[in-house]
Amino acid sequence: MAYTTLGYQVQDGIATVTINRPEKLNALNDAVIADLGAAAAALEGDAGVRGALLTGAGPKAFVAGADISELVKQDPIEAKRRSLAGQSVFRRFEALRKPVVAAVNGFCLGGGCELAMACHLRIASEDARFGQPEVKLGIGPGYGGTVRLPRLVGRGRALELLLTGEMIDAREAWRIGLVNRVVPREQLLEEATLLLRSILAQGPLAVQAILEAVDAGADVPLAQALLLEANYFGLLASTADMREGMHAFLEKRPPRFEGR
Repeated sequence: MAYTTLGYQVQDGIATVTINRPEKLNALNDAVIADLGAAAAALEGDAGVRGALLTGAGPKAFVAGADISELVKQDPIEAKRRSLAGQSVFRRFEALRKPVVAAVNGFCLGGGCELAMACHLRIASEDARFGQPEVKLGIGPGYGGTVRLPRLVGRGRALELLLTGEMIDAREAWRIGLVNRVVPREQLLEEATLLLRSILAQGPLAVQAILEAVDAGADVPLAQALLLEANYFGLLASTADMREGMHAFLEKRPPRFEGR
């Protein structure tokens, strides 16, 4: 598929999705959201893709926020429609049963921060900046910021960021748990790729099951989440990958997983 606002490349089982509006600091407009939805569908449907990297074009921004030139004209009905559309697309990345790593370069604000939070893991360059500045515009987050941010960093820290609209640097984002790692800018894509490859070297059925269990278990009572985990644990015991992984451990050799 041809994308108007994204780069999409696949190499060695890894898809790199690049938001490509550097002249607008990769701001999210309706066209970007539509392209991201199509990219999520492509990631889901392509058996040759085992994981994905999501990043922004240019040196200044991952995504600097939503495109205000669109938002300024919206009425309440249009605003709710836009919010629901963005939430649906971001949820597709979050629910994907293939690992998605956000490689965050530069500004990661508003909708950009919400997009990064919908990815499974986040690696930031040392010059990355994070925030939810919507309150400064007289609005609130619309793509999941009030939901995912408290779950990642805790209610108090999330409310401080949401209510002040202030930015934090990459080290502070790491300290509060918003990002997994901070690396030099020139190493960002390399480190993100290495992290993703370290995941893809594990049992693929186990990776999928863990992603499903963590996602599904987040919204149910503890007892139900534990039962869900036990069900996956039981299902994985029926796989050739489990037998291969355990025999390899006992035989002190690398496992050769086949995804079955």
